[in-house]
Amino acid sequence: MSTPALRIHQPEAAEAQSFSDRAYYAIRELIVTLELAPGSVVSERALMERLGLGRTPVREALRRLAREKLVDVYPRRGMFVSRIDVRDLAGLSEVRAVIESSAARLAAQRSTPADAEVTSELLAELGRAADERDERTLIELDQRIHRHVYRCAHNPFLEQTLNEYYVLTLRIWFLALDRVARLDDAIHEHRALLEAIRDGDAGRAEEAMRVHVTSFERAIRTVL
Repeated sequence: MSTPALRIHQPEAAEAQSFSDRAYYAIRELIVTLELAPGSVVSERALMERLGLGRTPVREALRRLAREKLVDVYPRRGMFVSRIDVRDLAGLSEVRAVIESSAARLAAQRSTPADAEVTSELLAELGRAADERDERTLIELDQRIHRHVYRCAHNPFLEQTLNEYYVLTLRIWFLALDRVARLDDAIHEHRALLEAIRDGDAGRAEEAMRVHVTSFERAIRTVL
C-alpha cells in the first residue's frame, strides 16, 4: 500500500474566491509539503501550467508567499523556494513559545460552548490516534489542534500571525518526519493542552503549550 501524500490543513482554501487566493493556497501546499524542494527555482510558467491559472494570480500569490518567508526573491536572479535552516527552528520556537502560550491562555479564558464541543471531539480523536500509532495521522491532527487553539483565542490578528509561524514550523517537521518519532509525547502534550482549555484553566493551558512547543523543537533538533 502506498504512503499517503502529506497535506496541510487549510480548509479556507476550499472557500477561496479569487484566482490569486487559489494560487496562494495551492503553491503554499506544494512548498510546505516539500513537493517544491527547499532552494529550488520557482518557475511562474510551470506553476501557471500546473494550476491552470494565469500569470497575475500566480505572481500575486508568490509575492504573498515571499512576505511569509516561503519564497525568496533575488533581483536579476529570480525566485526560489526558501531554504530550511535549522537555526530557523530555534527562532520560530522562541517566538511560538511566547505567542502560542499566550493564545492558549486566552483560549482557556474565551472558549465558547461551540468551541468546547470541538475540543471534546479533538480529545476523542487523540485517543484513536494513540491506538493507530501513525505519525502522519498525528501531523494532520496536530494541525487541527493548533488551529483550534488559535481560533478559541478569538483574536483574528493573533490567529493569522500564529498560522503563519505554524506553517513555517510544519515544513521543518515534514523535512524531519522519517527521522523523528514522538507520537507518545505529542499525544500526552496535546491531551494536557486540550484538557486545560476545556477546564478553563488558563495557567495550565499556557504552560502546556509552552512545554509542547519546546519539546517539539528539541525533538526535531536532534535529527537535523
